Amino acid sequence: MARALAGCGARVMILERGFYLPREPQNWSREAVFLEDRYKARETWEDHRGREYHPGVHYWVGGNTKVYGAVLHRLRQEDFGAIEHEGGVSPGWPISYHDLEPYYGLAERWYLAHGEAGLDPTEPYRSSPFPFPPIPSDPYMLDLAEKFRNQGLHPYPMPLGLDYHASGRCIRCRTCDAFPCPLGAKADSHVCGVAPALRDPNIELWTGAYARRLRTDESGTLVTSVEVERNGESLTVSAGTIIVACGAVNSAALLLRSANAMHPDGPANHSGQVGRNYMVHNNAVLMAVHPTIVNSTVVQKSFSINDFYFRGPGFPYPMGNLQPVGKVQPAMLQNALHWAPARMLRQVAARSTDWWVMTEDLPDPENRVTVVSNGRIRVHWKPNNLVSHQRFIDTSKVLFRNAGYPLVVTKTMGIETNSHQVGTIRFGDDPQSSALDQYCKAHDLQNLYVVDASFFPSSTAVNPTLTIMAQAIRVADHLTGRLSVGGKTAILLDTQTDTPEIRRVRDVAI
Repeated sequence: MARALAGCGARVMILERGFYLPREPQNWSREAVFLEDRYKARETWEDHRGREYHPGVHYWVGGNTKVYGAVLHRLRQEDFGAIEHEGGVSPGWPISYHDLEPYYGLAERWYLAHGEAGLDPTEPYRSSPFPFPPIPSDPYMLDLAEKFRNQGLHPYPMPLGLDYHASGRCIRCRTCDAFPCPLGAKADSHVCGVAPALRDPNIELWTGAYARRLRTDESGTLVTSVEVERNGESLTVSAGTIIVACGAVNSAALLLRSANAMHPDGPANHSGQVGRNYMVHNNAVLMAVHPTIVNSTVVQKSFSINDFYFRGPGFPYPMGNLQPVGKVQPAMLQNALHWAPARMLRQVAARSTDWWVMTEDLPDPENRVTVVSNGRIRVHWKPNNLVSHQRFIDTSKVLFRNAGYPLVVTKTMGIETNSHQVGTIRFGDDPQSSALDQYCKAHDLQNLYVVDASFFPSSTAVNPTLTIMAQAIRVADHLTGRLSVGGKTAILLDTQTDTPEIRRVRDVAI
């Protein structure tokens, strides 16, 4: 969002809860990342029973993209319309693929997308090619792709955002998916979004700035300021336009925490939709183990399969997307298989190929984010569409057994795995059933936008990241003709001394 606003003349303040993620040897340490959770947020949320859990959130400049798998899928063209699933109906969006298509292309260029069009049987049309060719596949993965083709499937190169070219920083290492990159070679939102934005002298970044609540004027039609905690101080940041981009769970929590007399259920919540329809995909990890063949693959995330995206064999409903994860290492298995001896874990990891089985999670208003009395976030989530997900798991097992893997095991992910969180502040044309309009502006307020994964009315069954990026650019394109560059005084109030400190003029606070 900040990069898209750069150069438009508006003065922008970015309020970032976290700090810069350090580039250090532990970035590539399996033990530090998977056993010590070195880069995860040190906080707990609650499930609907009040049970504490440690969510997969990362508060850094760049957010969760610092450790994401760099997968940059476009939604399918059909995903923007209503789709019938075995477990219910996935609703249509207030915009079409055509509305986002040019912004997908720009996001792919900004985020260094590698891929090849024409091989995915479900892919939508494109007005521009991929900026870079596919990341090269290792022989093991090329052989596996051929085994899938022999079963009538259409494996296609994974669209990945990496700085991999003649003068690029990517070295094709095994520590990419789920790891921070000390080389700055992963196309994350720090490297490709915030850093370019900060070249504009009108854009400023505050780290360690936690947005506690939003304030509105007496009429309740404008957000006037953001209450911020920073360096032990309570401050107030004012701006003419406020853009909330905290992630699907935290954005909903911020609005719910901001309830006041004019907005007793929180700003943007006249419809009662804020916090509802939380979706996170139905996910399972599949490990196919060959007893004698060692998997020497370096970059396992090389191709994906969408042949069952809209229907499965002998099953008339959508199943989802099948894609590899980063090559599993023994330390990654240790938490799940703590009883297993180290030698066994090494043997299994060396001979496995490791995949992500992903099925759409359908919107349910009872799957929701709330803030309980102690201020803690509570996530009510009961997975649905499980018949389709189990059929997809069973179908995937058959594929790998037919490819020569006698041992195929799966593990279904739970509430803690929330890297694909979407929904909670859905957009739509009807203010009675949605919180935001098609440009992510709150129906209830003149100057409040929510531009992150919150706006999704459905989760689809591919990674949401590129769609979040594309919509952010689209919203910025919409805003740049409307933002006043005349400015508004931003006042930070130190509540300990009651002395206001006048800051530089700001038009936008993100």
